Amino acid sequence: MCSSQPSQAIAHCGKVRTARDAQDAVHAANVIICAVTAEQTLAAARAIAPSLPPDSYFVDLNSVSPGVKQQAARIVHAGQGRYVEAAVMSAFPAKRLAVPMYLGGPHAAGFLGIAQALGFTGAVVFADQIGPAAAAKMCRSIIIKGMEALILESMLTARHYSVDQFVLESLADLLPAPDWPALSHYMISRAMLHGRRRSEEMNEACRTVKAAQLVPIMSSAIAQRQAWAAEHSMVAKQDTLQQLLDAVRQRIAGTQV
Repeated sequence: MCSSQPSQAIAHCGKVRTARDAQDAVHAANVIICAVTAEQTLAAARAIAPSLPPDSYFVDLNSVSPGVKQQAARIVHAGQGRYVEAAVMSAFPAKRLAVPMYLGGPHAAGFLGIAQALGFTGAVVFADQIGPAAAAKMCRSIIIKGMEALILESMLTARHYSVDQFVLESLADLLPAPDWPALSHYMISRAMLHGRRRSEEMNEACRTVKAAQLVPIMSSAIAQRQAWAAEHSMVAKQDTLQQLLDAVRQRIAGTQV
């Protein structure tokens, strides 16, 4: 089984070449998949655009605003690459390569067959323009990352007042779910483990909302809470929701939540 750490995985996974740098990594490649944190999207495109082989596909999986996707496309198209916008529309670990993926841009249709051959069975052409797929992704992220932030803030406060069980029971009555404690534990721990990346993504959501001529009141707050959650990632791995909440509250004792 391959290691979860890329540097360790190379030694065990086979058919993986160690590159000297980004330019060397894309040498002779016909498909380049770019999956970095939101803040590094344009830097990644600039780093390799001049070295892209002729007519190679640059598949941008990054969770960024439509405007940033369009900037990345201009960078790639200034060289010899073919930019493909890609928006992953569900959690990757559960479905892996079958995860729903929206493809966009003038080269999306040309890349679809390659994507399916690579095992991306959930890939579909969403638009022949660059931006709509990212817009769909960002609007979805406001809901999902917002739920994480809301549950985190609500449950930590409820635990302080020793009413967390009552709140969970009320939620189960109002919004039926198979297991609200398990769902809350999952969402809170995910926010803590991935809060930095989620915060960057929500900053991109803010840009998306602003471009729609709205003030990103909620998206901005979600970005802040996700960043805060990341500061407590060292206690994220707890067996139960109560243990997780208590571990976080121990860390923030005497400070403002």
